[in-house]
Amino acid sequence: MKKKLVEKLLDDMIAYQLERRGIDKPDVLGAFHKVPRHFFVSKRLQDQAYEDYPLDIGYGQTISQPYIVALTVQNANIKNTDKVLEIGTGSGYQTAILAELAQEVYTVEIIPELYETAKNNLNQLGYENIRFLNGNGYFGWKEMAPFNKIVVSAAAKYLPSDLVDQLDQEGKLIIPLDTHGWQELLSLTKDPYGLRKEKLCDCRFVPLVEK
Repeated sequence: MKKKLVEKLLDDMIAYQLERRGIDKPDVLGAFHKVPRHFFVSKRLQDQAYEDYPLDIGYGQTISQPYIVALTVQNANIKNTDKVLEIGTGSGYQTAILAELAQEVYTVEIIPELYETAKNNLNQLGYENIRFLNGNGYFGWKEMAPFNKIVVSAAAKYLPSDLVDQLDQEGKLIIPLDTHGWQELLSLTKDPYGLRKEKLCDCRFVPLVEK
């Protein structure tokens, strides 16, 4: 895509899909403007890359709707000193957004083909603050814990205890849970008394793959 077209598509996406729905943090909006979403989908879908819906990336997975990524990231309240764990690298699009905001991003993807593609794409874009793991997201990344923020980009059947354990005090875990026959996107904050829960919205994510 030509640079001017991409800039217009980004401006429209941010104005009509994000800002109108309450995404208002300047650092979050700035991160979305820096990341070319079409880079993370196949060529046959690039003309739809900035539309208001998820897109297929193969292997039963999707790149999430821009607004849902923005809602997740804004509520994670990521600081430039944060160490962030992402569960479900997928296309790598959300990973790039996180890398624009955080000091370090550790991302876990269970599907080998998506792991390799996302890693190559993100390296090609020049990100140097991302580390990659091909593994089961339910277990997190224990060796690199604790994390200030944890972001899960697929619906879990239950709240993974390993992720809670790997979350630092006053850290935030953003996770879609599918436990009652429907999905809810939750923001969980860890404190000495347990987890404070806030529901962000009803949602529809692909299942978190478990092997």
